[in-house]
This record gives sequence, structure tokens and C-alpha cells, in this order.
Amino acid sequence: MSFSTAPCVPTGSLGTGAPLPYHRMAHVTGRHRWWRPLIGTVTVVGLWLLLFMVVDVVAYGVGSARGYPEDSDEAIDFGSTLNTALDLTYLALAIPVVLLVVRWVGRRPAGTVSSVEGRLRGRRLGQYVLVALPLVAAGMGAMLLVPAGEETAGTSGEVWVGLDRYLPALAMLVVLVPLQAAAEEYAFRGWLLQAVGGLFRSPWIAVLPQAVLFAAAHGWGTPAGFADLVVFGVLAGWLTVRTGGLEAAVALHAVNNLMSFALAAAFVGGLDSDETAADLPWQLAALDITVIVVFTGVVLWLERRRARSVDAPHPYFVDAQRVMGPTTS
Repeated sequence: MSFSTAPCVPTGSLGTGAPLPYHRMAHVTGRHRWWRPLIGTVTVVGLWLLLFMVVDVVAYGVGSARGYPEDSDEAIDFGSTLNTALDLTYLALAIPVVLLVVRWVGRRPAGTVSSVEGRLRGRRLGQYVLVALPLVAAGMGAMLLVPAGEETAGTSGEVWVGLDRYLPALAMLVVLVPLQAAAEEYAFRGWLLQAVGGLFRSPWIAVLPQAVLFAAAHGWGTPAGFADLVVFGVLAGWLTVRTGGLEAAVALHAVNNLMSFALAAAFVGGLDSDETAADLPWQLAALDITVIVVFTGVVLWLERRRARSVDAPHPYFVDAQRVMGPTTS
């Protein structure tokens, strides 16, 4: 695998014709300073924690008023479906936080964290979702057939929750899981990748730290599970730079998480598990990595076709005015 700033890397522009790949978009307005990534990262974490506490206090107050019991951690126990909804909401708060920090601290349009075009490109996102759906479904089907120890051998012996409980849970997951997955992408492949990329020109230097931090954020489980998350972080970061936006990473992450949660919600106690991808045994991690690699290959093939398309004669160059709007000197 190799990076290049030649025509295979989508770029923005400083308005001078200089190519500006995704990881260097912090420089798009010319207002970048070395301290902005550092102050911005602290602000992202601090503002997210503040919103987390506000939502948590509100949830506790509502739960107490309605008579919900407390769990062993002295948090309100709303039941598995609402507890999961609350956990997903906490993570989804990172989206507005990152967009605000990009605008306020980064002094650039918030959309430049979505792509080099200054927006989330809906058509590409939809295309990548269609690529991810069969690949993730096949991978999960294979995982259910692979013996990986008694505790991870699939859903054999689990009790079906019933349609009356499953459908509300599924509806909640369809709404919130894509937001949770996108929030993680905006935080790691978005803010962190561009923060490091604002300081270093090399895409690899921008991609590698966020991948390791992404894996660490999921906890220290098995070595294979940690490696799986690092591979996802590296390849998702690579695709983000090569495609010029977060769409591919968001699509794969959202589809994977939605299918995982939907499967867990089908069985009693499935949503109560605190296990993450970090806890995967090597057999399942190997299958997951295979899906990630195949998805990466398909997306890169689609990007090469797009580059050759007569309908997109300049697919990798975006004039600064398309990102920032008309400017005056």
C-alpha cells in the first residue's frame, strides 16, 4: 500500500492551485497554526465530556422521576433497549462537537472534516453502504459458523426476545447506530487524522496514530481483537485519504455495527453485553479483517473507475471557493 499526492488522491485547494489532500485540510483557509490541533483536541475531549455529563444528569433525573431502579454502578437502569440507546447517544454527541471545534478552533468550514468538497458526499456514502452490506453480512454469517470457543460460539442456545420487543429495539438501532458509528469516524478518521495531518505532510504519520488510539478506545481485550481494530483504523484512514472523505469509513463502520447490534438485540440479554470488537478471538478477528480488506479493495476499484469517468473529468481537484464560498481580500 502506498500513498501519493498525484491525481489518485482527492484534493482541496488553497486557492493557489496547490494540491491539498484530505489529511491536510486544516490548511484550507490559510489560518492554520501549529497549536490549533493541540488546543482543538483538548477542546473536543472537554466539550464532549461536558455534553456527556449534561445528558447523563438529565437521564438520571428523568429515570429517577419515573421510578426506574439504579444498577450496581448507581446509574439508572432503563432496561436493555433504553440503556443501549443512551450509550449510543453519548457517543453520537461527538459529531456536533467535532464540527464546532473544526469551525471555532480550526478556523475553517466545518464541512472540511467530512470531505475535501466541504460536505458529506451522499451519493458516495450510499454507494459504499451498498458495497458494505453483502460483505459484512457474509462475514457475520461465516462468524456464526466458525467455532471460536464456548463463550463466543455464536448465538446457539440463546432465547429469542420476541417480535414485540425486537422491533422497537431494531427501530432504535437503525436511528442511533449510524450516528454512533459516524461519530467515531468524525472523531478518529476526521478530527485526529486532520489534526496530525495539519502538522505533518506524510499521510502515514496522520493515519497511524488515530488507528492505535481507536483500538485503545475500545478497551484491551485479546491481542487478535486489538489487531483487528488497528487494521480497521489503518485501512479506514487510508480510504479516507485516498477517497478524500469519511464516506467509505462511515459506511463500513455503520453497516458493521448495525448488523452486530441487530443480531445481539434478537436474543435475551444480547444488548447487555459489554464486549466489543477488542474481545474477538483470533478466528473471528481473521474473518473480520478479511471483510475489511475486501471492502477496501472494492472501494479503491470504484475510485479508479470514477477517476476515468468522462462524467467526472476533474474528480480529484476541488477549488477552494467550492469549500469556503466566495471570499474577499
